[in-house]
Amino acid sequence: MLEKTNRKPFDLEERTFLFAKEVRLFAKNLPASGANNEDIKQLIRSSGSIGANYIEANEAVSKKDFLFRIKISRK
Repeated sequence: MLEKTNRKPFDLEERTFLFAKEVRLFAKNLPASGANNEDIKQLIRSSGSIGANYIEANEAVSKKDFLFRIKISRK
């Protein structure tokens, strides 16, 4: 799935971006049907929100705000 390179081991911003990208590639291969379409949409939205919430946590104004936002990202 993710290729090993000389990246920092905890570069979560890049890792969450790659995760969302991989989920989209995975979703393209799923069969389209009435039952799957809504689930696929939700899967894509939620995979992208992980990175967005992580970036927002890094832009927090205080440590308390950071902890609150990082907990949202972990959910």
